[in-house]
Amino acid sequence: MSTAARRAGPLLVIACVLLTGSERVPDVRPAATDVAAPAGTFSWPLAPPHPVLRRFERPATPYGPGHRGVDLGGSRATEVLAAGAGVVIFAGPLAGRGVVSVEHAGGLRTTYEPVTATVRRGQRVRRGEVIGRLAVGHPECAAAACLHWGVRRGEEYLDPLRLVAAGGRVRLLPWHERGG
Repeated sequence: MSTAARRAGPLLVIACVLLTGSERVPDVRPAATDVAAPAGTFSWPLAPPHPVLRRFERPATPYGPGHRGVDLGGSRATEVLAAGAGVVIFAGPLAGRGVVSVEHAGGLRTTYEPVTATVRRGQRVRRGEVIGRLAVGHPECAAAACLHWGVRRGEEYLDPLRLVAAGGRVRLLPWHERGG
């Protein structure tokens, strides 16, 4: 058994995630620092259907090209929901678009744009609570309206789909030590 496996000990499990319904998230592979949230901690910021129009593309360098979030299809004035419980740290216009940012436990921060905010800075929100209405104007969106949803920990951008990827049934399979 490797040293890393011994250190992981009983915490090492293999999880098979079965997503329910039509909400399939293909090829969501986390980076070494990208950790899925515990089931039920986060949910989708738009009610279904919310097709993923553009996926997360991790930039190779802090200022390099990439897509630092996902674009979800929606309709103008659709309710935008807090993906998780937290405190609103920004709600207002930024670079000509409405933005809402929520700080969550564990150092995560989710951002939603373009949004007409219905919350204010300093307000506590619950998972699933309305934080605004979807506006038009996301420059990278070919659809009439789409939500750019981002998440980061500190200065590192993470894939927001990892927050909801475990939203289906999770079945833990036993891990068996070999040769030890």
